[in-house]
Amino acid sequence: MAEFDRLSGGIEWIDLEFVERERTPEQIIEVGIQLHLAGLSLSNTKQYLERLGVERSRTAIHNWIQKADLQPAGDGAPNQIAVDETVIRINGERHWLYAAVDPETNEFLHVRLFQTRTTQLTVLFLRELHEKQQVEQATVLVDGAHYLKAALERLGLRFQIIRHGNRNSVERVFREVKRRTSSFSNTFSNVEPPTAESWLQAFAVWWNRC
Repeated sequence: MAEFDRLSGGIEWIDLEFVERERTPEQIIEVGIQLHLAGLSLSNTKQYLERLGVERSRTAIHNWIQKADLQPAGDGAPNQIAVDETVIRINGERHWLYAAVDPETNEFLHVRLFQTRTTQLTVLFLRELHEKQQVEQATVLVDGAHYLKAALERLGLRFQIIRHGNRNSVERVFREVKRRTSSFSNTFSNVEPPTAESWLQAFAVWWNRC
């Protein structure tokens, strides 16, 4: 299947250790995960797999992404890091998506979802970023929000207040996240926040591989 071969390339970033408990071939799971993260709804992904001769439910496809537990890769040493947050709605309620992005590559460095935004949660996000990336020499680009400044000062990290330029990289990826999460209704309906966060982290991994 030429169509299948085209989609199945470059999937080493998907860890399929969980597949031993699955009855679906690994290549089908890989294709299903890629299709959904790339923009197809669960329903359309299900229909595509059916054309490949495999019938699986929307729930099964959703569970593949959850079980894969994809996370942006760590151990980088960026010169600059753009940090910001934006509102994501889950079952109609506001949650805050925090993201750190490398302006040179437009890649996600870290992603978290919180039910509110506070200085303490921002400190938690930045500490987790510090554990994953080498940030000691990096300059963190922020928009001047008080909780971001307070958290960075508390951790002794270098930062610069900037509202344009390289900080726009995080705005660009946020626009794509919002396009994806609003393009069909079954992404964040009837799910718990940890499930939505897992999907967002998986999307970040897919984005970084594109």
